[in-house]
Amino acid sequence: MQTSTTQKMGTTNKRSAAASSQSFVTLGIGSEVFAVEVEFVREILGFREISLLPKAPTFVAGVIDVRGKTVPVVNLRLKLGLQTAEATEQTRILVLELDLEKGPVSVGLLADQVFEVAEIEHDEVEETPDVGVTWNSDYIRGISRLRGSFVILFDIKKLFASAELTAISALV
Repeated sequence: MQTSTTQKMGTTNKRSAAASSQSFVTLGIGSEVFAVEVEFVREILGFREISLLPKAPTFVAGVIDVRGKTVPVVNLRLKLGLQTAEATEQTRILVLELDLEKGPVSVGLLADQVFEVAEIEHDEVEETPDVGVTWNSDYIRGISRLRGSFVILFDIKKLFASAELTAISALV
């Protein structure tokens, strides 16, 4: 009987530990490591040709075809106020699916590289400092550490305001 109770307690502890963390896809922009919640990521693609889109905001690199669907691609460097960089073998496009009032919208994020899926504990997320960063911190949910290095967590809803997403999706 005691063994059964111990196993149940162990299971409960695992569940509460799992509930206190969240899965993120970590990605690199320059020398910084950022993270996007796994729940928004539909797939990760290698770099491919991006078709330009007339009259698009400057941070929209263009559009790509993902299995017959036109997906706008946002250059994260430009969105964060950084200079653009040439694509390399490590360049990736994260295809996100975001919910709008009219329904789900797919958006690609152009990143210098993608590292891994990592668990980040909620209690290890700190507020983002307002000074000393070279990128626009309005889109940042917080900052954490992963294996001794800083990871900046995107706030996807702030990175893509509803009006901005609607405008981007109207372009395609």
